[in-house]
Amino acid sequence: MTIIEDVGEMGAWRGAAPTVLVPTMGALHAGHEELVRHGRTLAGPRGSLVVSVFVNPTQFGPGEDFGDYPRAFADDCALCVRAGADLVFHPPAGAMYHPDASVTVAETSLTRTLCGPSRPGHFDGVCTVVAKLFNLVRPDVAVFGKKDYQQLAVLRRMARDLNFPVEIAGAETVREPDGLAMSSRNRYLDDEERRQAAAIRKALLAAAYDTRPDAAARLALTRQCIEREAPRGEIDYLQIVDRETMAAIDEVDRPALAAAAVRFGRARLIDNIEIDPCVSSNR
Repeated sequence: MTIIEDVGEMGAWRGAAPTVLVPTMGALHAGHEELVRHGRTLAGPRGSLVVSVFVNPTQFGPGEDFGDYPRAFADDCALCVRAGADLVFHPPAGAMYHPDASVTVAETSLTRTLCGPSRPGHFDGVCTVVAKLFNLVRPDVAVFGKKDYQQLAVLRRMARDLNFPVEIAGAETVREPDGLAMSSRNRYLDDEERRQAAAIRKALLAAAYDTRPDAAARLALTRQCIEREAPRGEIDYLQIVDRETMAAIDEVDRPALAAAAVRFGRARLIDNIEIDPCVSSNR
């Protein structure tokens, strides 16, 4: 496996088609491993699989955990080798942005709900760094996890609106045995917080299995579950939104998404579940 740290070298690199990119911020876990393995499948035996490992400063807001975000590059490389990556792009801090950088990429519609209001500027940072990665790697396909469902929707919109010739592939969320979505931030949890955090998935399942069309009623069940089973959790948001537009809906009469963000100490955990009208299923 090749490791490239220089931005210019990455920009000059040409891989075998199809080229598949899996963008990450490192601190890779079994969920990331599944993303990389999915990328390997999409690239096939003759294509190129690139994993980027870059803790992007522009998607962290004031008071967030940029400085504390876990970094374990040697372990990340071992996982990438195991999962079949051909190349890891690992630029040093600051190499992706000029000191006087003044151009960003912003999305203004899909980010009005969920993480958008509570993390102002976050998606501008995500869009900007991913656009830069697309320009440097020139992938045919880029893989993102559905745990960050809003991010997936935003990046699909960016690729469409800016005519990036990149297919955006969504991969299913990988979970712990008790249902907690795998996240690099789970390592912030103490034992009791970790036990309580499993309530997020349980609460979202309650919203999915409720057959009432009233979104507010479903969300009330979700809130009750979290407040009862995760008293140390602080709810950032609970919302049901249209899966395409990310707009909040009053009735579950179309493909929808129930999504939650809950804080446990310094860990802010997000999760979601897809809901189809009149179907009692979960994904």
